[in-house]
Order: sequence, then structure tokens, then C-alpha cells
Amino acid sequence: MTDDAPAVRAPGDPFDPPGLEWSRVSGKLVTARLVPSLTTVGLLAVVGAVVALATGAAWVWVFPTFFVLLALWLLWLVPRQVHAIGYAERADDLLIRKGIMFRTLVVVPYGRMQYLDVQRGPLTRALGLASLQLHTASAGTDASIDGLPAEVAERLRDQLAARGEARLAGL
Repeated sequence: MTDDAPAVRAPGDPFDPPGLEWSRVSGKLVTARLVPSLTTVGLLAVVGAVVALATGAAWVWVFPTFFVLLALWLLWLVPRQVHAIGYAERADDLLIRKGIMFRTLVVVPYGRMQYLDVQRGPLTRALGLASLQLHTASAGTDASIDGLPAEVAERLRDQLAARGEARLAGL
């Protein structure tokens, strides 16, 4: 089965409600997540190799080897994680799903949104990406969508804010 093939869902799967069109985040999020991770892991591998060369002890090569294997694992894992992120807008709420092994589905009713943040760091700005953070009255709500194209994040922020105000006015 390829990554592009749709996953087989069991009837009544709570992570894939029927009739929803899921929107995906930008594939550039893979780069935004890999650059800092691989930079750190790469530097640790180089330091480990320098120490191994300086000491001449064969067992010290375990450390740079570990970091190289960690880098390879990140190269495999991060694209799969990014591919699993999606969001869907319904009439009364926004759904955000994440995860492959440990899956999460967050449902945020528009009337419960207090405010929305659009965040862009230096790397995400260079890639044309932004993150949208939704804040509700519940401190435990982790409602954020990373890796949105900047114009989509701004449009979504304005659209969700308008829907939230409309639902709040109806209370």
C-alpha cells in the first residue's frame, strides 16, 4: 500500500466521520520540521565522530552511529506525521486530526472559540507557512493547525472568527 492510497476505514470510525472533506496541510511542513531536527542530530553525530576519532576507542563510534540512525528514522517518520494532519470545517465546528499510531481528533465548536492566533517563525516564513492556534475556554484544548500556507491561515482565521462571532451572538 502506498502513502497516497486511501486507508481502509472501519464502519463507524470516530476518526473519519462520513461525508467529510479533509483538507491537508502543506508538504513544506516536512522541511520546516526536518531542518531543526536534522541540524541538531547532525551536529551531535559530528561531535560524536570527532570524539571517536580523537579517543581512538572503537566503542565510542556507538554515539555517532546512534545519531545517524536517529536521522534516518526522522527522515522516515516526519513525512508520515505531516501526511496524517488534516482539518475539516463543518457547519457548527472545526475538526482537526493528527497522528498515525496515537491518533487524535479535536472538535472545536465555533461558539466556544475565544480567539485565534496566526504564528510564523523565521523558517516557516521563509517557506510561506503559518500555524493557526485556536483558543477556547478549556485549557486542555490543543487545537492548532501547523503547516498552513500563509494565505490559507489568514483566510481560515478570519472565517473561523466570523463563524465564532455568529454562534456567540446566537447564545
